[in-house]
Amino acid sequence: MDPKDSLITEPEPSSPSEDLAQTVAGDAGIKKDANESGRNTRIEQAEARTEQAEIRIEQAEARTEQAETQLIEAQKMEVLGMLAGGVAHDFNNILAVIMGYSNLIASDLAPDNPHKKYAEEIQHATERAAGLTRQLLVFSRKQTVQPVVLDINDVVKDLDQMLRRLIDENIEMTIISEKQIGRIKADPGFIGQVLMNLVINARDAMHNGGKLTISTKNVTLDESHTPTGAIPGDHVMLSVCDTGTGMTDEVKAHLFEAFFTTKPRGKGTGLGLATCQTIVHQSGGYIGVYSEVGKGTTFKIYFPQVEQPLDVAARLIKSEPLLRGTETLMLVEDEPSLRYMACAVLELRGYKVLTATNGQDALHVASKHKGPPIRLVITDVIMPLMSGKVMAESLKTTNPDIKILFTSGYTDDIIANHGVLDAGVEFLSKPYTPSMLAHKVRAMLDCAVSS
Repeated sequence: MDPKDSLITEPEPSSPSEDLAQTVAGDAGIKKDANESGRNTRIEQAEARTEQAEIRIEQAEARTEQAETQLIEAQKMEVLGMLAGGVAHDFNNILAVIMGYSNLIASDLAPDNPHKKYAEEIQHATERAAGLTRQLLVFSRKQTVQPVVLDINDVVKDLDQMLRRLIDENIEMTIISEKQIGRIKADPGFIGQVLMNLVINARDAMHNGGKLTISTKNVTLDESHTPTGAIPGDHVMLSVCDTGTGMTDEVKAHLFEAFFTTKPRGKGTGLGLATCQTIVHQSGGYIGVYSEVGKGTTFKIYFPQVEQPLDVAARLIKSEPLLRGTETLMLVEDEPSLRYMACAVLELRGYKVLTATNGQDALHVASKHKGPPIRLVITDVIMPLMSGKVMAESLKTTNPDIKILFTSGYTDDIIANHGVLDAGVEFLSKPYTPSMLAHKVRAMLDCAVSS
């Protein structure tokens, strides 16, 4: 036998007990690995559930924070509404007096008189003050729109000169109006407020000058091209486009929030665009913004078209001779300075004016009057001793044909309780200009004659 073969040894066969030990050890290792795998899986599942719980907690905290923010904003709006409503009456009376007398002074001065410019600047300042009051009242839901069927081209045309006074000389303003524009139902006064806010924003975005374009157009929004929040159908679009600095996406996201402003402290209230949105929504419309940094901004407002004829209230009486008259009127106003001013405005236009300080005084004046019949009564709504509504009802028992024009500087939610905002009731909101008063009086008298 080869000696090398003697070095190779055959493995000795294992005993049955050794095989069993190895098998048991192997099974134990498998079970150990399985237990560790299961434990790891359970740990991962627990960690996943913990992570999901943390996410839900964060979401709940975010919702709570959002609810708290909304509550604070709601409380802020309520305080704002109470403040605006509280000062509106007295403030509007004061503004009406300033408006009236500055208008009378300006109309008496020759065009080349340097003092005429001063009077006109007073008028412009009171118009802006009145606009700020309206913004507060509209946004705080203390004053609602009073819509009429109108031609928006007429509204823009009437506001042309006023809007040009708001912009700087280095800004070129252009108005592009579609000739056969559709009719809409909206409050012309508040459409003017929207335009004024948008023009001021455009001006402030063009520090070094630029172009401002106001345009109107008939558009049809179909299902596939209707912006979120708008209603498909035929609309009239009013757009205000500027070549200013533009806005970031972050600014656009907060644009219509109350009190949000990018203007320096003291330069903006943060209510302008929020008010625009409120007015547009109350008119059944939609407002959207398109802007890029360095490329300017365009606001587009969509008003649903209506098929009704133009409302009489939307047709301004522009012929100056029609503003005069010789009829006998009665003016009932408890604010002395406003009573004197309104009386002067009407007397300058040829009317015979009787005055009274409250409802009871008005009934006494009417009972003692022996001249031509009183054709129309201009009366404040809320007065001491007797309200304008009670006084008017009493006068109509003896003179059913007498016309009544109610005026007030109180907020809509207050005077609505007196029934003067009901359909068919003539109402003129304070502050009013001499021209507004004269137009309204003449229109009511002419309507009485035609009927």
